[in-house]
Amino acid sequence: MRFSLNHVRLRDKMLIVYLVCVLIPIVLTDFVFYQVTTHHVKQQKLNDISMAMEQIRRDFLEQMDVAAGISSILYTDAKLNETIEKPYAGASEYVDSYYSDISPTLYRYSPIYKSVSNITIYTDNPTIIGGGGVLPISEEVEATPWYRALEMPGRRAPVVVRNDVETSRGLETVYSFVRKLDYFQSQYARHSVVKIDISYDAVASLFRNSTLQGDLYLVNDLELIDYASGSALDWQHRSLAYASHASPSDGIAVTKSIENVDYLKGWRIEGVFPEHRVLQDVYKSRNFVVYLALPNLLIPTLIIIWFTRSLSVRIVRILKHMKRVRNHHFDTIKHPDHRDEIGQLTNEFNRMTMQIKNLIDDVYVADIQRKDLEIKRNQAQLHALQSQINPHFLFNALETIRMRSIIKKEEETAKIIHNMAKIFRRSLSWDKDWMTVREELELVHCFLEIQKYRFGDKLMYEIDVEDEAMEWLIPKMSILPFVENASIHGIEPSKNGGLIRLAIRAEGRQLIAEIKDDGAGMPEEEVGAIERMLEREESFGEHVGIQNVYRRLQLYYRDRFTFKLDSEWQRGTVIRIAFPREPEERSA
Repeated sequence: MRFSLNHVRLRDKMLIVYLVCVLIPIVLTDFVFYQVTTHHVKQQKLNDISMAMEQIRRDFLEQMDVAAGISSILYTDAKLNETIEKPYAGASEYVDSYYSDISPTLYRYSPIYKSVSNITIYTDNPTIIGGGGVLPISEEVEATPWYRALEMPGRRAPVVVRNDVETSRGLETVYSFVRKLDYFQSQYARHSVVKIDISYDAVASLFRNSTLQGDLYLVNDLELIDYASGSALDWQHRSLAYASHASPSDGIAVTKSIENVDYLKGWRIEGVFPEHRVLQDVYKSRNFVVYLALPNLLIPTLIIIWFTRSLSVRIVRILKHMKRVRNHHFDTIKHPDHRDEIGQLTNEFNRMTMQIKNLIDDVYVADIQRKDLEIKRNQAQLHALQSQINPHFLFNALETIRMRSIIKKEEETAKIIHNMAKIFRRSLSWDKDWMTVREELELVHCFLEIQKYRFGDKLMYEIDVEDEAMEWLIPKMSILPFVENASIHGIEPSKNGGLIRLAIRAEGRQLIAEIKDDGAGMPEEEVGAIERMLEREESFGEHVGIQNVYRRLQLYYRDRFTFKLDSEWQRGTVIRIAFPREPEERSA
């Protein structure tokens, strides 16, 4: 037995309508809205964290670049290197050379770069008196961590090492930039090293000034913690491995590698952020969705209950009295004078009940026939009115608005309305499957003019079509969707706007159409996904326009056309279509 709604009670029908049209759509919509909102909020939060950590990375690299720049100057200073390496006959000769050649070079940077706390040159020249920024390489120096790191086998690049140094204020932590001074080949075969100390406060301030709600770690190339913004770890007095002491268990980790230069290769900045803080805004969006969903459910539910009761109670009452009429009880229904269809039905029932008493004979039958004819006539009139409602109303309305704009001298608005009406008329009329390139270009030009009206100078376009290609026949609406994609998905997301270029030319028995934009573009994996889905004939998200045109071209040409999609992220997209030549009778 086939199921029919005619056998379902009115109350149950209203319940089905409520479930299908109200409850389920609202729940699904709110669920999807929550998922999308949650994803966007989380991504935005992670992007903010990544940008803040990127700024810290750049600032830290800038501090190290200061030391690298100073070391490069000392490294290539021929006079300084010769002064350090040559032997001296006595202390007075070295002191004179120190004040004339060494001291001015070493101490001219500290006043300029506040982050540089000290510059020291270590040498094995036995004729140099230690002091004033030039010290001998003693056994104590050779035992220091920074010297051992520099002397590791096969290591020629400068190194950055955190260590503690004695100052007038006591033991202080610094970040030392250490480099061998071996640029010049000297006859004395000396071994010299320059050590530039970066103030601990200069590096620590980069992390302290951050507003990120989490722990930040500076990890060196040995996977040891060189700085930690939190106070839970004793990283300053002993070597701590990041993996064993700072790995997140219930948090979100973000990494920024510092690999722009060789001397910081393997260094990185790690951020560990409690998940409840990162997702705090996500939880707020969840509450917002819940608060929004409750009235969306409650108000329609109350309204539908009210409507259902207004319909069901009165219809049941009419049904009860009609059953009584079947038993020859011609009682009228007592009710207020309602104006809706059920109220009118009740009035008609009462009138019918009163007439039945007098029209049991042929007059009653004749009256029933007359009413049946009247119903059919009303139905015919209704169908006639319905057939008059068609897209011409929309076109006439748009034409009225356009003429009104022309009268008011709003030429630009009238032009846009004219273009819009032309696109609507062509898109709604599918009695003609083929059109010339010239006709297709009219639609493209109308669309681009509308987009130009929207975005102004942000959108620019060029159309280059050979005269020979103008009369070629192509399937209707086979170029416009790609121009629309270039505008909406390519130029519109771009902050600086861009250019759309359409080029069409004839090559032998083929028509080559190329749509190119320099907008947002697509990642390589997204381009690959589109190509795979076109081959498998699967539907996919926001690129349904590409799929529809591709399927129509397959229906018209089978395998006689070629379609190629090239895109590069943040560089733009190029679509190239080769149409085969079609006979002129296609346009008929």
